Amino acid sequence: MRAVHLTAINELSLVDLPVPEPVAGEVRVRLKAAALNHRDVWIKQGQYAGVEFPAQPGSDGAGVVDSAGAGVEREWIGREVIINPSFNWGGRETAQSDEFTILGLPRDGTLAEAITVPVVQLAAKPAHLSWSEAAALPLAGLTAYRALFSRAALKPGEKVLISGIGGGVALFALQFAVAHGAQVYVTSGSDEKINRAIQLGATGGFNYTHPGWAKTVAHGHAGHLFDVIMDSAGGDGFESLIDLAATGGRVVFYGATRGNPPVLPMRKVFWRQLSLLGTTMGSATNWAAMVGFVAKHAIKPVVSDSFPLTHAREAFELMERGGQFGKIVITM
Repeated sequence: MRAVHLTAINELSLVDLPVPEPVAGEVRVRLKAAALNHRDVWIKQGQYAGVEFPAQPGSDGAGVVDSAGAGVEREWIGREVIINPSFNWGGRETAQSDEFTILGLPRDGTLAEAITVPVVQLAAKPAHLSWSEAAALPLAGLTAYRALFSRAALKPGEKVLISGIGGGVALFALQFAVAHGAQVYVTSGSDEKINRAIQLGATGGFNYTHPGWAKTVAHGHAGHLFDVIMDSAGGDGFESLIDLAATGGRVVFYGATRGNPPVLPMRKVFWRQLSLLGTTMGSATNWAAMVGFVAKHAIKPVVSDSFPLTHAREAFELMERGGQFGKIVITM
């Protein structure tokens, strides 16, 4: 079979490998499509904790089960599935265990024509999704679902602000919150991305490159700021998000692509009864709930671009440029 391997920092190759065989409790999935995440780029650049080369990245995948190891019911063979990339979460819903890992490092990931995974990681592919849409769902969908519903406890009718619209998690958060009956606003440095978000159900959006944008928004929404704010950037802009949180609001964040905030305005946080909530991926319970939510509301992931496996290099280059709106998919 063919697979994408990282042989050194920023060295990506298409290699031929033996088809993997499932051990007890595992199945082999012949992948139809996979999808990229920023995690894959960080692994490629050697910036991810625990990275060792060669590495086979890829956390998102969908395909057909074609072989089963000992102890696995034969009925799995032939099923169309998606793969939960959250491994060994553990027994607590509040946080992951010390054994928690994400598919694609250290375990071989989905940028290959076939992989083996424990059967407990599988879910039926939602029938309304294409292979590319199904592959786009797992990591970003799980992260967004836990952030909104498990951590921020979003309620219908609440007002939500999602920063940096265009990335996979942010777009799923938009789609999930709209489906749940929330009123959703977004931020971006691109007016085009804001307009596309409005087409997906956002009420409005704000361009954070405009000077004083947050003060303008705060003035325009006086008396009712945002009940839930979702962010993955951190950095200098984080204090503006604190300013935009309503009294009793929840700010949930799942990344820090712009680094740590230079200042945490603690008086604003405690006086306005704000909750700052960190989140990463999700549990098996979150996974099952997310897949069910997507099926119930017929939510379709936004696929930005699609590349064949032989053009994986171009897919990585697009993600590194940040030129996507939605998920970048690789087809087998």
